[in-house]
Amino acid sequence: MEKSIFYHAGCPVCISAEQDIVNLIGEGNVQIIHIGEDRSKILTAENSGVKSVPALVTPSGNVLHINFGASIEDVKG
Repeated sequence: MEKSIFYHAGCPVCISAEQDIVNLIGEGNVQIIHIGEDRSKILTAENSGVKSVPALVTPSGNVLHINFGASIEDVKG
């Protein structure tokens, strides 16, 4: 099974959402990407349709934006 990808920037909203996502779908089913620390993943996130973080990209390509923390543009800045 392909994993979901959870993008975040490390803010308190993102960390809380990360914990909830891991509890809901299991650590083995999600790849966590902290784009504040790994800025090389910002373009990949944007190309996947991520407009703000925290966001979960499902294996089918759906993007679930969760409790707006920061726009992708703010993270790039």
